[in-house]
Amino acid sequence: MELESHAEDLASDLGVDKTEVKTDLENLLAYSVPLDEAKQSLRRKYGDGGGDGGTPSATAVAEITPNTGSATVTVTVLTVGTRRIQYRGEDHVIREGAVADETGRISYTAWEDFDVEPGETVTIANASVREWEGQPELNVGEHTSVTVADEAQSVPYEVGGDATLADLEPGDRGRTVEVLVLDVESRTIDGRDGETEILSGVLGDETARLPFTDWDPHDAIAAERSLRLENVYVREFRGVPSVNVSEFSAVEPTDEAVEPGGPTELSVGEAVDRGGVYDVALTGNVIEIRDGSGLIQRCPECGRVVKKGQCRQHGDVEGEDDLRVKAILDDGTGTATVVLDDELTEAVYGGDIDDAREQARDAMDQSVVADTIAERLVGHEYRVRGHLSVDEYGSTLEATDFDRSDDDPAGRARTLLSEVEA
Repeated sequence: MELESHAEDLASDLGVDKTEVKTDLENLLAYSVPLDEAKQSLRRKYGDGGGDGGTPSATAVAEITPNTGSATVTVTVLTVGTRRIQYRGEDHVIREGAVADETGRISYTAWEDFDVEPGETVTIANASVREWEGQPELNVGEHTSVTVADEAQSVPYEVGGDATLADLEPGDRGRTVEVLVLDVESRTIDGRDGETEILSGVLGDETARLPFTDWDPHDAIAAERSLRLENVYVREFRGVPSVNVSEFSAVEPTDEAVEPGGPTELSVGEAVDRGGVYDVALTGNVIEIRDGSGLIQRCPECGRVVKKGQCRQHGDVEGEDDLRVKAILDDGTGTATVVLDDELTEAVYGGDIDDAREQARDAMDQSVVADTIAERLVGHEYRVRGHLSVDEYGSTLEATDFDRSDDDPAGRARTLLSEVEA
């Protein structure tokens, strides 16, 4: 049956204008509400319970799935954030965050007024449910009612948005962090409204370091400043959480200076299992230098590696020389591809790009540069610091530091054996 027919039948049953019903039905379907649930919602709106006796019964958060359709929940508000988004070509200011009951936690997006505070217990009636990043999410729309519950509800989750950087996960909204700005730069990007000025860089606290973007540049955000950032949201950037500051974020100096910690020390296996880590330190043996190392050529337009004069995006190009290493690091728990930029590659190669060109010319083969690097690296233990991302192609660590380990593997082995025998 076509949407027009569904709207006509509903309007006839309810005794209301068909055009209004059709508009409401289209809006609900646009929020991914199943058709049957949308029709039932309109029956409730216009005074016909459809045999269900009016307000639907409450659902436990743990029972909600992306296929639930709509739900009524009594929950405690954990976080409340505000953000501007563009939906169907129009700007919308939304409220978003997380709520919970004793059975579970779920995120929400409120498209209408959502005048609640963290810690309040509310009943959210007739919220549609959609899937967001693989998880169910409540959508609070014009057909949803929100009322403060008579009694406060105790939940096994922390109320409020305060968090450390290590606590943050992609999808978090309404968070507050106290950080030191380690690095910041102003950039111009091609945004949805044309050229847009943003700030980007790195934040740190005692638990972690993470990248950030300020989409509405705040004057207070400057290098070496300790700041309290309220109402930030978190996205995934190259496999790690990224802090996002908006026009609705409050940026204030902290009472005390924030002391950033060092990199997170993990085994390769632990780092890979996390799905990505920003500012991590791994120690392992270099077991192989991969193809695409040594003296390479890059596309002058996009910077991609050029093979036989061909760029995957720009076709036939005149490549520009560069130095790079792609090394396989293995610590016995897992492996990762470590990528060294031109400066780190010069350090391990023992020469600059002119030296590499000369060696390649003398040998009439540029692969000799990679061979030289392999002779120096393979079989030795290194401590590598950088940013690890994990995707369908494997795990890649973009190195910021690459140092020969001072540790003595044989000595470690003897120590371990003595501990086992003791």
